[in-house]
Amino acid sequence: MIHPNENSTTPEDGQEKTLTSRSVRSFVVRNGRITPAQQRALEQLLPVYGVPFKPQLADWTEVFGRSAELWVETGFGNGEALLSMAGNHPEINFLGIEVHAPGIGHLLHGVEKAGLNNVRVIRHDAVEVFQEMIAPGSIAKALIFFPDPWPKKRHHKRRIVQTDFISLLANRLRPGGFLHCATDWAPYAESMLELIGSNEDLFNTSEQNSYCDRPDYRPLTKFEMRGKRLGHNVFDLIYARKNS
Repeated sequence: MIHPNENSTTPEDGQEKTLTSRSVRSFVVRNGRITPAQQRALEQLLPVYGVPFKPQLADWTEVFGRSAELWVETGFGNGEALLSMAGNHPEINFLGIEVHAPGIGHLLHGVEKAGLNNVRVIRHDAVEVFQEMIAPGSIAKALIFFPDPWPKKRHHKRRIVQTDFISLLANRLRPGGFLHCATDWAPYAESMLELIGSNEDLFNTSEQNSYCDRPDYRPLTKFEMRGKRLGHNVFDLIYARKNS
């Protein structure tokens, strides 16, 4: 997810509460610019590829019309990585969770253009989606690529990668499933390494118990390549769910 402007205006309480009832959120709903193509995609394609939030477990075989591995990306931003992964792995079912309308519209436009049938989208708070709609032991990969680092210390409580969310993701992973996080913010990477490493249900797939090389399935996005040109390091953390 492309890092939002930290100085963006926070919406009125009533607007934010339409998305989630949690008191501390990892996102700020902003009225970003939306193109005509993105608006059309939201109006015409979200009813086709969107999954309404419901406080009950979803039947993903029914949602996708087939039984397949489920990979879930939290905060997919403009959907660039999700589109690439879905196109390269048609055998996998991909669920993207995002709250920002322009990014959702961009993804849906790309899904239609590429003729993909293995992508579904939920516009809702990710924590509530995992809590209410995803069954324990049901997903093969949980992906969090470039989440907002909330760099100021007083905002760290808004980071999506927190102890409770890690435990929730670990519970939803099937045995042998993977939690894969990536960030270009070194302090956040260090925090992730400590927090995820302390979860007893997960183990670091790095032999050095540290960061991993970028796997082939995670594409290089324009955002990441721009960061590399600026000298930013990128940190991939890949943890697996223990079998017991």
